[in-house]
Amino acid sequence: MATTPKHKLNLSVQYADERLKDVLTRPLLRKTIQAALFFPAELTLRIVDAEEGQILNRDYRGKDYATNVLTFAYTEDSDAEVTQADIILCTDVLEKEAKEQKKTVLEHAQHLVVHGVLHAQGYDHESDEEAEEMEALEIEILASLGLANPYAES
Repeated sequence: MATTPKHKLNLSVQYADERLKDVLTRPLLRKTIQAALFFPAELTLRIVDAEEGQILNRDYRGKDYATNVLTFAYTEDSDAEVTQADIILCTDVLEKEAKEQKKTVLEHAQHLVVHGVLHAQGYDHESDEEAEEMEALEIEILASLGLANPYAES
């Protein structure tokens, strides 16, 4: 079985909120991120609580609530050789959404990591066409990791 070549990844994982440290291990996060990479990357993945998530969302996006994932992409230039970004996952929102969607925290977290990595590489979902492209990529990447379609009705 042929494997897809892996792109170079310099990854820093910060557990500001340690509740998911045993679930979202560094090797699992690296594997998940690597599956979504189309270019070499330097990424920081920070796992935070609702308070820090709300502060970041308010200060940088003008939205005064915690959200599931935030991506701060620093290489908007399509000529950049290395994708650079910070990806923030909020434990409280992630756990709440997983429960509501009847998914495991791990499955939902992996979906959000893939979503954030795609944003870091310039994908977006501002228009219907962009959303369809991004969702199709997410479904394909998650399937390569053995995970179900996150958009399928449960």
